[in-house]
Amino acid sequence: MAAPTVAIIGECMVELRHVDANTLALGYAGDTLNTAVYLARSIGSGGSVGYVTAVGDDPYSDAMLAGWAADGIDIARVVRVPGAHPGLYLIRVNDAGERSFTYYRSESPARRLFDEIQPPDTDFSNVALIYLSGITLSILSDKGRNTLWTVLERARSRGTKVAFDTNYRPAGWPDRAAAQEAVSRTLRLADIALPTFDDEQALFDDDAPTDCISRLRGLGVGEIVVKVGAAGCIVADATSEQTVATTPVVRVVDTTAAGDSFNGAYLAARLTGRDPIAAARAGNRLAGVVIGHGGAIIARDAMP
Repeated sequence: MAAPTVAIIGECMVELRHVDANTLALGYAGDTLNTAVYLARSIGSGGSVGYVTAVGDDPYSDAMLAGWAADGIDIARVVRVPGAHPGLYLIRVNDAGERSFTYYRSESPARRLFDEIQPPDTDFSNVALIYLSGITLSILSDKGRNTLWTVLERARSRGTKVAFDTNYRPAGWPDRAAAQEAVSRTLRLADIALPTFDDEQALFDDDAPTDCISRLRGLGVGEIVVKVGAAGCIVADATSEQTVATTPVVRVVDTTAAGDSFNGAYLAARLTGRDPIAAARAGNRLAGVVIGHGGAIIARDAMP
């Protein structure tokens, strides 16, 4: 198999979604995996996507790998750890479609990635783009993060671009200062930043999306897309910015993976030659479809 166009680094978990108070639906998801699936589906024959993670050797890990393969995701850099099993999270959704999560992931082998567990190939210079998130950073040890930064620096020096969604979840960090330091260091290595404004406001006290854009420009990011919920997103480069509005969604069922799906469609469009504004429209469109369904990953036949 040819080298993937994109390498996505992170964690997939068992997803249990409340259908009602006492009934749960089983799925497999995680922010970077969601983006990998939506990117692979969106890019089609225009490229390929590989996932970089560690899983166990249990039936749930088997099901994950089978699902990724069905979506055309390359699993050559997935490590299988004997006796291990993936993390788990539960989703509850309120009447407005907003979700809350409960996590059980302390034993997930992905937490030891780039530390005790090394991917079989850490030379990413043969891929066009590496994508990761703030959650990727948060699950790793200090040693793992430092190794990952070295990997990113080496790949970037050889021409690989880095895309990063800050995706801040306070529960994943010992304190806000640790998150600020790790996220800022990664942004200095990023060519494309895909933050959600609410996360940036919580992490860096940005008063407005324009403050977020100014801070990211100061860190050297050349392509910035700040997601602003129902209002769409703001696309910026070193000197200009433009709001790309969404089409109103008739009914919001579940906002899980709204940003992840946006990122997948946006990056697919950029990798296949579309400009940032057109890519943002593609991202808005897919995210609007995804939030009309329950769970993180919609059925293939529901894709726009």
